[in-house]
Amino acid sequence: QVQLVESGGGLVQAGGSLRLSCAASGNVASSATMSWHRQAPGKQRDMVATINSSGNTRYADSVKGRFTISRDNAKNTVYLQMNSLKPEDTAVYYCRLTTGFGYNYWGQGTQVTVSS
Repeated sequence: QVQLVESGGGLVQAGGSLRLSCAASGNVASSATMSWHRQAPGKQRDMVATINSSGNTRYADSVKGRFTISRDNAKNTVYLQMNSLKPEDTAVYYCRLTTGFGYNYWGQGTQVTVSS
């Protein structure tokens, strides 16, 4: 079992920054891939950024150059640094951990609201 606890969401103005954290506990393997996803009201849940065990990253086109995903393996924590936030970034952000067997664990989600 893996548990993911997210934090860092909140209300920010357009152009501002926010840093999300996701702490994983339980049977976390170094081979696990971690990612951030977001879901706006009435919309599909989309991948925002992903980082594998080697530190390789991938971003959605909509956040490239603005968001940075990173991980601290010693703390079993993944971060999402969000800069130059736009109202379109408003969504519930979810942390996901994917095991070596392809099983996904999800965090509870944290609300990010960007006002104009």
